Amino acid sequence: MTRTERTVEAVIKEHEALGRYVDVNGIRTFALSQGRGETVLCVHGVPTSSFLYRKVIHSLSKKGYKGVCIDLPGFGLTERPEDFEYTFSNFADFLYDAARRLKLKKFHLVVHDIGGPIGFAFAARHMNRIMSLTILNTWIDVVNFKKPAVMRPFEKRILGETELKMISHVTWPVMFKKMAVENSSRIPMAEVNAYVDLLKRVDHGKAFLKTMRSFDSTKSFRDLCYKAVQNVPYPVQAIWGDKDPGLPYETYGEEIKRVAGLKEVQRLPSRHFLQEEAWLSIADQVVELAKSSHLKPIKKEA
Repeated sequence: MTRTERTVEAVIKEHEALGRYVDVNGIRTFALSQGRGETVLCVHGVPTSSFLYRKVIHSLSKKGYKGVCIDLPGFGLTERPEDFEYTFSNFADFLYDAARRLKLKKFHLVVHDIGGPIGFAFAARHMNRIMSLTILNTWIDVVNFKKPAVMRPFEKRILGETELKMISHVTWPVMFKKMAVENSSRIPMAEVNAYVDLLKRVDHGKAFLKTMRSFDSTKSFRDLCYKAVQNVPYPVQAIWGDKDPGLPYETYGEEIKRVAGLKEVQRLPSRHFLQEEAWLSIADQVVELAKSSHLKPIKKEA
C-alpha cells in the first residue's frame, strides 16, 4: 500500500506502533516516544493528541533527543474515564504522574494550545524537573482569555454536542485548512482525518466537551501560570504560528512575550497547527534552547 492509499485506520495503527501504553492512576495511557538522549516532553492541546507532534518528535529523535508526548485522558489513544476531572490543574497533576511512570526525571518542555496552561501549571509545581521551556501558540493570562469563535459553541449544552457531531471526514478537512494548516493539501487526507477519529474514539468526544467546559480562569491559576515563566532557573522561548486565526500573535504572542519578559518571539508562516507545517524549525529551536540550558545552572530538587 502506498502512502497516498493509506486509510485512517492504518495511519492510527502506525502512530500507535511508535509509542507504548502505561498505567497511570488506573488509566491506560498512551505515550508517543522516539529517540534517545535528553527528553523533550511535548504537551498537546485540543482537539488534538500526541499525533500532532509526530513530525516534531521524529525530527528530535534524528537530532539525538528523546521526544515524548503523552495523550492526556480523554484524548488520542488514552482512556476517557467518566469520573476524571477534566480541568487544567488536574491534567497538570496527571502529566506529572505520567512522567514519573515513564521514569522521566528531567526534560525540556514544549507546550501548545490548552497544553500551555496545563504545562505552565506543571512547570510551576515541579520546576526542578524542567530544563527548558518552549511555548507554541497558547495563552497565559487565563483571567482575560477570550475563547476564539470556533471554541465557543462547545461551551454550551446541546449546541456543543450538535457542533461535535458535525465534525466528520467531510467537514473537518475544510476546518483544518481554515484554522489549522494553510497548505493542508500537502498532508495525506488519511492523516488529516485521523484527527477526527482520535478525537471521537470510544466516547464520541464527550471528554473533549467536558474539557472545553472546564477552563480555569481564576486569578490564583493565572498566578501559577506566571510562576512558570518569571524568574525561573531554565531558559524560555516562544515560537508562534503567525497566521493563526484563533490565537493571533498580536494578542496572545505579545502577551507571552510581555509576561515571560522575552526579547523576541520567533514568528513562523504557519497557522494554529504549526507542528504540521514547521516541524523542522520547531525541532531546531527546541534543540538550540536545550543546548543553552546547560549554560545556566538548574535548581536542585529539594
